[in-house]
Amino acid sequence: MSVNTVTRIIGALVAIGAAISISLYRATTLAPLPLPVPWVIAIIAAVSAIAAFIITPYITVIPFQWVSHKIRAASASDLVSAAIGLAIGLILAVLLAIPLQYLPFGLGQITPFLGAVIFGYIGLTTAVLRKSDIAHLFQSTIARRRERDRDRDREEDRERGKKRESEKEAVVPPVAPSMQILLDTSTIIDGRIADISQTGFIIGTLVVPRFVLNELQRIADSADTMRRNRGRRGLEILNRLQKDATVPIEIVDTDVEGIADVDGKLVKIARDQHCPIITNDFNLNRVAELQGVKVLNINELANAIKPVLLPGEDIHIKIMQDGKELGQGVGYLDDGTMIVVENGRQFMGTMVEVTVTRVLQTVAGRMIFAHPKQQANASSAATSAAIAPQSSLKQRQA
Repeated sequence: MSVNTVTRIIGALVAIGAAISISLYRATTLAPLPLPVPWVIAIIAAVSAIAAFIITPYITVIPFQWVSHKIRAASASDLVSAAIGLAIGLILAVLLAIPLQYLPFGLGQITPFLGAVIFGYIGLTTAVLRKSDIAHLFQSTIARRRERDRDRDREEDRERGKKRESEKEAVVPPVAPSMQILLDTSTIIDGRIADISQTGFIIGTLVVPRFVLNELQRIADSADTMRRNRGRRGLEILNRLQKDATVPIEIVDTDVEGIADVDGKLVKIARDQHCPIITNDFNLNRVAELQGVKVLNINELANAIKPVLLPGEDIHIKIMQDGKELGQGVGYLDDGTMIVVENGRQFMGTMVEVTVTRVLQTVAGRMIFAHPKQQANASSAATSAAIAPQSSLKQRQA
């Protein structure tokens, strides 16, 4: 039995009980009227039961299912914003209900309820539609507070430094300001910047402009599951970088007027402040280099630290698939470098020792060519076996 059927039956039973109770109450209490005949009460109860049987799901189950579906489809940020906006709207409605309750002609009993409904709805919709601006307002307040605390700490450090200088009567060279490095959206989503920062190779302060953070938030709120997961990963990487004390990270409110795309804004800020950009975006890399901006490409760094193999070295590799040419086999190193093995197709699916013949560096990465060492040994043995009978024959002829 479905939920709607159960609800209809319960509603019909409640309607029958209510109709009988009201009829008896009116006949015995409200007025000295004679008790209605049973068939009149039965008709009233039957009509009430039919009406309740029809409309009960539309006022109970169906609205509940609609609200549940909307809540499941909404994001967590929308729910939090809606709750905050509803609370603020109801508070304003309570304050407004104090003068409204003194209105004449019965309006003092209706207008407070209408005010609560109207202000609650306005607060809820306003908070959901402007949640990004509200979040930005809170973040800006927190950032300004952190900046004030940082300035106060710097001022205290200067005072302590001056005091030590006066006590020691020594001249301390000024500390050079730390270099700022801009982060773009693709680098944050990639995630490798967090591991690189922990190694200590990055010297300076990582800077994330506010428009990059807003783009990450838009990706995290996307309806596409893949984009939403990438955006959430980027926000987790930012949180990890903020907790890591190895490299400081700052979120700044710097913006560029007249430029809409994020890459253009990053290049403009980098040119004005003379700071590099960390990225793994090929297009941003080329645009920044054309405008004279220094670019630190994570993909180039990853290719640079791959192990170097020289021609003549022997390695063990598992042949995984066919090559483009006839008889070729293809295997991969642990870092993903592709190795093309000549005449390696016969060793498909097995681990074989190969000798590196040449190394080719391409735009996509490093490609290594090799040939099986077993085949080379077999060829040498076959050549020796062929030469031996010829030499013995010559000796007999001599």
